[in-house]
This record gives sequence, structure tokens and C-alpha cells, in this order.
Amino acid sequence: MGRTPCVNGAVPGEPVKKDENSRRGNWGNQIEFVLTSVGYAVGLGNVWRFPYLCYRNGGGAFMLPYFIMLVFCGIPLFFLELSFGQFASLGCLGVWKISPMFKGVGYGMMVVSTYIGIYYNVVICIAFYYFFMSMTNLLPWTYCNNPWNTPDCSGVVGSGAQLNGSLVNVTSNLIAGASEMVNRTKRTSPSEEYWKHYVLNISDDIGNFGEVRLPILGCLAVSWCVVFLCLIRGVKSSGKVVYFTATFPYVVLTILFIRGITLDGAINGIKYYLTPQWQKVLDAKVWGDAASQIFYSLGCAWGGLITMASYNKFHNNCFRLDSIIISITNCATSVYAGFVIFSILGFMAHHLNVPVSEVADHGPGLAFVAYPEALTLLPISPLWSLLFFFMLILLGLGTQFCLLETLVTAIVDEIGTDWIIRNKTIITLSVAVLGFLLGVPLTTRAGIYWLLLMDNYAASFSLVIISCIMCICIMYVYGHRNYFKDVEMMLGFPPPLFFKVCWRFISPVIISFILIFTVIQYKPITYNDYIYPRWSLAIGFAMALSSVICIPIYALYKISRSPGATFRERLKFACQAHPKWGPALQEHRTGRYAPMASEDTVEARPLKEKEEQKEEQKEVEKERKEEISLTIQGSNGSTNTHNNPNPSA
Repeated sequence: MGRTPCVNGAVPGEPVKKDENSRRGNWGNQIEFVLTSVGYAVGLGNVWRFPYLCYRNGGGAFMLPYFIMLVFCGIPLFFLELSFGQFASLGCLGVWKISPMFKGVGYGMMVVSTYIGIYYNVVICIAFYYFFMSMTNLLPWTYCNNPWNTPDCSGVVGSGAQLNGSLVNVTSNLIAGASEMVNRTKRTSPSEEYWKHYVLNISDDIGNFGEVRLPILGCLAVSWCVVFLCLIRGVKSSGKVVYFTATFPYVVLTILFIRGITLDGAINGIKYYLTPQWQKVLDAKVWGDAASQIFYSLGCAWGGLITMASYNKFHNNCFRLDSIIISITNCATSVYAGFVIFSILGFMAHHLNVPVSEVADHGPGLAFVAYPEALTLLPISPLWSLLFFFMLILLGLGTQFCLLETLVTAIVDEIGTDWIIRNKTIITLSVAVLGFLLGVPLTTRAGIYWLLLMDNYAASFSLVIISCIMCICIMYVYGHRNYFKDVEMMLGFPPPLFFKVCWRFISPVIISFILIFTVIQYKPITYNDYIYPRWSLAIGFAMALSSVICIPIYALYKISRSPGATFRERLKFACQAHPKWGPALQEHRTGRYAPMASEDTVEARPLKEKEEQKEEQKEVEKERKEEISLTIQGSNGSTNTHNNPNPSA
């Protein structure tokens, strides 16, 4: 793999060079890793997905199952992946030396990260577009007097000619606009028409691509350039960038929170956010949404957690500093973002004279329709718009950094040639260019349909399956006792009893529940009133299965290439840990990983190594027998003379 003396073939005893190819301690300090992990886990999903799920599932009724899933599933899996990557110092492919037959799980993680990286950067580029369009004295989605507006458009702010009126006139126009909106049978906001008819210029069908939206394409190029430049020096450079990208969103959230709670009607939105509808607590759909949000918010089974942890020092306390702090920070960020957004939604509902439950759209509409419309009602709206979309950009980039690093690290680990290791920057550039090209179809007029298709299928139940198989492999194939000893050797203490129980029993059961629930409650996706055709749903299922199918395909391949006379012997060999599994640096390979030929070490060696030792012993014994035979013949040359027709010869 080209990482350590045990992996790249360096001579034992020689000093290990500290470069990008030797991962240990590549983070400048522990703060950089924590901030990077926070930036990876806390993303756009925390800003719009968590508040939307609360919005749909009755506010406080959603928080109870969310916290339960976080405690019994999210935090344990988070700790499992961090300890997994930190122990081996390898990415999502290399770590499967623990059981080579399950390396397909790593390939599945790569496929999921690829899908997410493609459409996630498109969402970031839309945030870039709104950020650039906010650099004006008047936000373009404020009024209904633009060429792209329809007769159904009805804004809460008066026309541009009334901007110079008094505050009383403006207030009257607001009330009149709200009354007019209530009397309409169908009302569309200026921000919604700006989103649909100008930014997207959306087509009428997923198969009708139309032309490429050049402004969105340009922003996509900018987004990929920013991601590449921040990762041009690998994880070291990204570690410096996250000092800003992981902390600034909290500054913006705090500013918007202070401003939001001072607006009229904000308290109504917060009440809706906190007031539970207890009849929904027993609804299985609420629990399923809470469980799925855990995977999206923490980034489990994406491969990024394993990759980022692989750059940690071996004895870093990834339990207290990383798993607990980051998971709680992620949960707190979601709740905090909910306060910010629901205060704004309450303000909108107050001015529009409608219930809070009817203000916002679902999915991307919450960030690119409802919030921009709310921003137009704030004083100095362009400034608030700049801050908000800059925050979205930073939240998205924090996750995108880790997604790209996951793919690059997996490629470098898998190929591992000297050229690949020396030219990691070229690999990073190649992945970025390929990601940009694959994202071009999402910038067409039908792009939003494909974006939602990938979001709903490419990274949904496949994450659940990958997490479940990962737990089964580590706990039951490799052995829970072996892994608990590994964690104890790395951290200095065994995993707490709670995590042992969750890893072995509770988390797999919850994950299985999510999978079963997803299948039973399946409903085809829609985009507003548009119903996806069956052929597009087939493509969605193909994307979902493309990551899961890697697991059985590679398992069969590994079994077929393993030595053994019977299928059982091959299966047993394919499941056994690779001889190089364990800590990356020689100094950390102690105990059962020590290179000394102690009794315990011999027993822990794979079957192939034992067979080689037996063959060597047989050859030595054979040579000794031949020497003894020659010695006997030399001392008694007439031993076999009766078989020789010419004794004198």
C-alpha cells in the first residue's frame, strides 16, 4: 500500500520518512481532525433536511426518535468506523485486510461516495450561483415584475416603484399582498418562480434534458476548482482550511438566529418546532425518518470517516475527543439550525397570514425557495443573503473535501505504485475533472430531476446494507474479542460495555429495522406534482444496487482465487485476516502482531503461512535423510553390490 514499513516494504529498523505517504500524524494537531470531521458530518443536510423532517413529522415528536437513534445507532457506528480506520491507517479499501472477502464493502463505500460527490457539488454550485446573484442592491427574487414571472406570482413585498414610500405604505402593501395571496386558489412566490423558471428553467420531463444552463455550469466549475485547490496538498492543506470552513457557519447561524428571533411571528415558528404531536411518536414512519437522518448527518458508511481517521496518530483517543464530541456537535448543529429556520418560517407565516405548516416546500425548496423569500423581508436583505449562501457553501465544501479525499485515498491505497504515491496531486485533479464531467448532465434543464433521483436512490438503503454487513464482518467474522483487544491496544482501554453491546446486537438490529422499513414503506419519488416514469425509477434502483452488488461479487471472486481443495477451505481462507493486518507502523505491532515467532503468533498466522512452514520443515527433513543415506553408503560401499552386475565399476 506504500504507507508504512509493514506495507511498503521498508527495511525494519530504518527511520520512517514523514511524508504524505506515511499517514501517521499527518494532521497538524487533533483540532484539525476534529474540525475536518465536523465539517464532513455537518453539511447541507443539517440545514434543510433535519428541519424539514421535523416540519413534516410534527416538530418535537421527531426529536425523541432522533435522539434515541443517535445514541443507540449513530454514535456507536461513528466510533466503530473511526477506530477501524485509525487502527489500520488505511482508507475504505485497505482496511479490509481484516477480512479480505469483505473488501467489496469498501468498493461499495467508494461507489456511494462517488454518487454523493457528483450531485452534492451541484447543490454547492447552486449555492455559489445564489451567492453571486446576491451581490446587488436588490435581490432578483424580491418582486414579481421580472420577465420570468407568471400571473400567479404574488410577493409579500410591494412593487419596485413603491420602495421610496413611507413605512406605513410598505406595511399596507404587505398586508394587502398577504390578503391577495389568501384569496388566490394557487399562489407562487417570487423566489419559487425565480428558482424554477430562471435558475433551473426546468423542463417538463426527466428525459427532456434541453440545453445546459451555462451560469450553473460555470458555478460547477468554480466549485470543483475550489475543492481541488483546497486538497492540492492532501489532507495537510484541508486540515488548515477547516479552521475556517468548520467554524464560520456557526458564526452565521448565530447572527441569523439573533436576527430571526427578533422578527414578528418568530415565536410561532419556534412553537411549531418544539411542540410535539404525540400521536405521531408511535408512527413507524417518524422512526424511519429519524434513523435515515442519522446516516445522512453523521456520514456513516460513506467511507469518509474511515479515511479521515486513518490519518490520526495510533494512540489518539478517538472515543472521547472524536466520536462523542463530533456526534453531539452534529446533533446540536441540526437542532440549532432548526431554531434558525423555524424562526424565519414563523416570520413568513405571520406576514402571509398562513399556518407555519404551509409556508415551506420540501427538499431543496427549503433552502432555495422559502429561505430566499424570507431573506427579502429582512433589512439589508442582500447582506443577509450573502451570509446565508456563503454559509451553505462552507457547509457543503466541508463534506465535499472528505468525499474527494476518500476517493483519492482509496485509489492510492489500491494501486500503491511509486508513481501513484509521488503524483497524488494528479490523481486528485483527475478525480475532480471526472466529477465535473459527470455533473454536467445535472446542470441541464432536467438536472433537478436527476439530482433528486440520485439523492433518493444512490445513497439510501445501500448505506443501511453496507453498515449492517460491516458490523457483521467485524463482530462475527473477525471476532468481537479480537476487535475489542485491538481497540484496547490502540486506546489503552477496552471499548465501554455500552458500545460492545451496541456493536454486537443493538446497532445491527436497528439497521435491519431500517432496511425492512424502507422496503415495506417504499413509495416512488415525486417532484412537486411531477411523477417519475418507471424507466427512471429503474435507473434509480440500478444506482442503489451498484454499490451493494460489489459485496457479493468481490466475495465470490476472492473465494475463487483462494487456495484450498474444497469450498469450505477456500471460504475459511478468504475470511481470515491478511498477514499484514494490524497497526501500520512497526513500533506499534506488539503482542499478537509482533514479528517474533512466538507460539501465540504462530497460532494467529494464516493457513497459507502455516503450510509454507510445514513444507520447509519437510524439505529440511528430506535433506537430512539424504545426508544420512550418503553417510551410510560411504561407510559401507558393499551395501547394494548384489544389485550391481559389475561390482568393480
